[in-house]
Amino acid sequence: MLFTKYFNRYQWDKEQTSIYAKTAEDVIRALNSNSRTWEDFKALISPAAFPFLEQMAQLSQRETQKRFGKTIQLYAPLYLSNECQNICTYCGFSLDNKIPRKTLTALEMLQEIAVLKEMGYEHVLLVTGEAQQLVGMDYFKQMLPLIKKHFAHIALEVQPLDEEDYVTLHHLGVNTVLVYQETYHREDYKLHHPKGKKSNFNYRLETPDRLGRAGIHKIGLGALLGLDDWRTDSAFTALHLQYLEKQYWQSRFSISFPRLRPHAGGLEPKTVINDAELVQLICAWRLFNGEVELSMSTRESETFRDHIIKLGITSISAGSKTNPGGYAVAPQSLEQFEIDDSRSPAEIAAVIQKAGYEPVWKDWDPSLQTI
Repeated sequence: MLFTKYFNRYQWDKEQTSIYAKTAEDVIRALNSNSRTWEDFKALISPAAFPFLEQMAQLSQRETQKRFGKTIQLYAPLYLSNECQNICTYCGFSLDNKIPRKTLTALEMLQEIAVLKEMGYEHVLLVTGEAQQLVGMDYFKQMLPLIKKHFAHIALEVQPLDEEDYVTLHHLGVNTVLVYQETYHREDYKLHHPKGKKSNFNYRLETPDRLGRAGIHKIGLGALLGLDDWRTDSAFTALHLQYLEKQYWQSRFSISFPRLRPHAGGLEPKTVINDAELVQLICAWRLFNGEVELSMSTRESETFRDHIIKLGITSISAGSKTNPGGYAVAPQSLEQFEIDDSRSPAEIAAVIQKAGYEPVWKDWDPSLQTI
């Protein structure tokens, strides 16, 4: 059974009402539970849980250290292309934005890699727009063997692909694939994705199934916070993770927390999740699942990122550029979104150390993968 069939059993409006109807008693029961359910997660992200934020933060810190120790993994995004055939209302790469388009050549990519290696990175996240003809499998087959020589861990955030393509990417050295549903609200999803392959809600929703069947080592999930009601989207993300962990128990999983950020073309968030509520969400995730990795990007401010280190996050980007060629080749080209924390990786590592944690540049090696 694919997740789509499971997902169709649930109704957005019903689950949204359920979240906002949670009481303080529901929250206390969730906090005191040794094995938290999806209903407990809904209670912990509800407005009723906000007065319990300090207790949630303390529990989250304890649970994170129990599984991950006092470590924070560092990674960097490497944007290979801003070509895109989709229209997305919230993205600077959207087809209807009249911007200069750029796809890195092999030589330009190696120039970008040289800068990232000088920064100390061993983990890289490769990002492209969704343009199958220009940056599809032929492009990945050309670039991945070159990239694999330089990094211990390769993650990919590109257009959803077919299962056989993911098998090929796995053999080419891809360890992790991130695919965000953006929103689990089917009707609003269509509103924000009117054109392009991304407009197919079910195909995107079933991408993690294809990743699991292809044997991808780690699968990343997330919703674009603010595109719709962030609490309901987060609840459906948790439902998705719960399903995937049962179906594809050999894989690891990660959750990201992208908030809607300024970009060319602009879109006002439907709902705003403030800093305190984002802390609540991160802590709720950790209390719901002690094994899942939680990642924080440079979308967030210096102050917020400094304080979240101890509260459940396990990986963090630094020195990020969200445009192709941003590190060395074309630093002034258009970014996908504006970053907020522009500090260098060395500065972030120093902050992590000052907090009593260890910055980890390499924490996994392909030779350790179960065959």
